[in-house]
Amino acid sequence: MKMMRAIIRSVPKCTDRLSDGTVTVLLAALLAGPITDARAQWPQWGGPNRNFTVETKGLAKSWPEDGPRRIWHRELGDGYSAIVVDDGMLYTMYRKKYTDEEEFTVALDAKTGKTVWQHKIPAPLPEHVEDYGYGPYSTPLMVGDCLWTISTKAVVRCYDKKSGEVLWRNDLVSEFGAAPLRGPGYASSPLAYKDTIILLGWRKPGRDYIGITDADLQLPAPPTIAALDQRTGRVSWKNLDFDPGPASPVLINFAGKDQLVVCVEQGFIGVDPENGELLWHHKVEQDSVNVTPIFNGKDLIFWSNGGQRATGGRALRLFEKNGKTAVEEVWSSPKIRFAMPTPVLVGDYVYGSSARILMGVNIKTGKRTWAKRGFDDVACVYADGKFIFLDENGHLGLATVTPEELTVHSTHKVTERYSFTVPTLVDTTLYVRDRRHIMALDLGRSQ
Repeated sequence: MKMMRAIIRSVPKCTDRLSDGTVTVLLAALLAGPITDARAQWPQWGGPNRNFTVETKGLAKSWPEDGPRRIWHRELGDGYSAIVVDDGMLYTMYRKKYTDEEEFTVALDAKTGKTVWQHKIPAPLPEHVEDYGYGPYSTPLMVGDCLWTISTKAVVRCYDKKSGEVLWRNDLVSEFGAAPLRGPGYASSPLAYKDTIILLGWRKPGRDYIGITDADLQLPAPPTIAALDQRTGRVSWKNLDFDPGPASPVLINFAGKDQLVVCVEQGFIGVDPENGELLWHHKVEQDSVNVTPIFNGKDLIFWSNGGQRATGGRALRLFEKNGKTAVEEVWSSPKIRFAMPTPVLVGDYVYGSSARILMGVNIKTGKRTWAKRGFDDVACVYADGKFIFLDENGHLGLATVTPEELTVHSTHKVTERYSFTVPTLVDTTLYVRDRRHIMALDLGRSQ
């Protein structure tokens, strides 16, 4: 009964096409037959729980010498948008060539990789994009029958997931009255909350930003965070005037209350997802944070950043004070520098990549417990007790991790260089892309 209520709540909110009769038929189907395992979906940035961890089983303990079996492989195009999976379909975004001024949202058959539909999006490259890397960066969001994407130029589109029909669009630049995006363009990935999708604004250019003039500095900044109605794309609320970084927000629940956790240029903030009200603010002078915040499910939040001006990693503890959420810093360390790929949390430890070093870190103390060189900028997922990672040079690895050590069981080169996109794992199939190709690999025991 709990599963059925969960599925009913997931009936798409982006359209009003479901009649009472349709709902009756849907309920009858649910009662009559088995329900698809929710573990077999990857609906957003970071997977089902936005933490790059899935509850699948049946992964192999090692791979043959020639690597895991390739199910299919095809050319796609440039970009770093991750792959979402729903009901036998893959969805992502790309440019055919990095110099093109058009992007595509594409739907592929998960079994064959063949294109089912795609939609071309006018998306001229932002100024000075060559200094940051070409997009698109943002990962689509799937809820019910609807797919939402945000283009490099900050245009939100809602698609019918089966046909590719655009149900609505919202140009955030014109809606928020802010300056056009520069550098890498829009990078953060949206999340769903009740009848809305939550998304971040973008950083107001500072004097150290490439190509910025004094005139640019006089333009209004977009709101830090906003919620759009899933059905119409209209702004439900928008609030705050912090400069958000490129890291995607996460939804947590602390002391029985939902909160959005957001990395900003002025530190870290907690936001009420119902109205955008600021719940707390922890000030830190820092460079942009790309790593998604990691919550331990209790009271600790972990962040890290890299780069020349990086402040490194830190953990905040949430606690209640006078009926409100308060925060305190537990530890910080300039040596913990997870830069772009987001690490995974297993128990009280995060495992991931700091430039050319794979490491394990205790989030309660900030102590590094092990380190291993030889893999550059690793993106990773965790499932079935396995640590699966892809480095920027295209080497895919299978390992086990403990607080004491990393044990690598198999590695194989599967993609070309500059593979920064986080792999997507559904059941025992891993979907991987670089800046030219996309592929499906069998990580199951029977390969």
